This record gives sequence, C-alpha cells and structure tokens, in this order.
Amino acid sequence: MEWLTTSTILDGLMAYENDDAWSRLDARFREPVVRFARRAGLAPPEAEDLAQEVLLAFAESYRRGEYDRQRGRLSSWLFGIAYNHVRRHRQKAARADARREPGQMQTHFFDQVPDEREAESAWERDWESALWTECLARIRIEFEPQTVAAFELSLRGERKPADVARDLGLPVKAVYNARHRVLKRLRELRSEFEDML
Repeated sequence: MEWLTTSTILDGLMAYENDDAWSRLDARFREPVVRFARRAGLAPPEAEDLAQEVLLAFAESYRRGEYDRQRGRLSSWLFGIAYNHVRRHRQKAARADARREPGQMQTHFFDQVPDEREAESAWERDWESALWTECLARIRIEFEPQTVAAFELSLRGERKPADVARDLGLPVKAVYNARHRVLKRLRELRSEFEDML
C-alpha cells in the first residue's frame, strides 16, 4: 500500500464506494481506538467491534461535514467519538449486569469508564505511538536495511556511532549520515501523517 496523507485518505472517504479509502482509514486509525477500548476494560473482541463502530461513526460524521479543522485536531475529534462509544458500551454493560442481578446496580461501572482527562492523555500517548509506528514502517520501506539498522542502533540503544559502525562494517560517517537522513525523513513523514490531525 502506498503512503498517502491523511487528507488524501479523508478525501477518498467522501465516495461511499471507495473501499481503498476505508481500508486505509482502518489501517491508520484502528489501533489507537482498540488500545483505548482495551484500557477502558473491554475484552479484545469487544474492543475490535467498538473500533469498527467508532470508525464507521467517524466516517459518517466526516461525510456530513461535522469536522471543523478550526475547532481542533482530527485526532481530538476522533477521541471524542471513541470516548462516547466506550461510555455508551460501559453503560449498556452495567444495565445488563443489573438485569441479571436485580437490585444490585454495579458500582464498578464508574470505575471502568475512564476520567475524560486521563482518557485523553492515554489517547494522546497511544496516538503518538501509532503515528511513530507507521512512520517507522514507512522508513523501513524507503531506506536500505543497513541504513535503518545504523539509525536504530545508534539512537535506540544509545550506542556510540563508532561502535555501530564497527558492528555493521560501515564508516563512522555513514552512521552519522544514516541518522541525519532517517531523522529528516521521519520528521517529513510525521508532518505528512499529521497534515490534518
């Protein structure tokens, strides 16, 4: 799948029959929604189902023109949709528990609905993680494996460039060049990825 900006994916969503746009939306945004739902206490299958519902609601709202970039980032808007879906899911579960055990309204419901500020903070962490994961995946496609290895070993392991160069059989300058080129491209990709976020 070729790399597309978020704006391009969203433009594609306007055509209901555009399966490619839906697939790309799902690939780009599902993981943070699933993580958020899991953190709110949903089982893996429930979290996957909820993510599908959230992405569908997101696409429908976007098609109706409800997203206004002037009012905030796209990721924050998606968070609001996800948070409301999780809250409704937890409310339904609490009512179902109460029907099974009449007179014993479960107080744990409120413990499992995340505080909105805490939930938003967790969402932002998951969002950043998903963003960097996607950018790094693209880096692995665009650069030679040895360049990626030089970048990762010199930054992730906090190893000295001379040690990395020795381990990879490269000149030290090649390690510095790899770091510079990959970091520059990562910044570009992040900017492209977040062009509307």
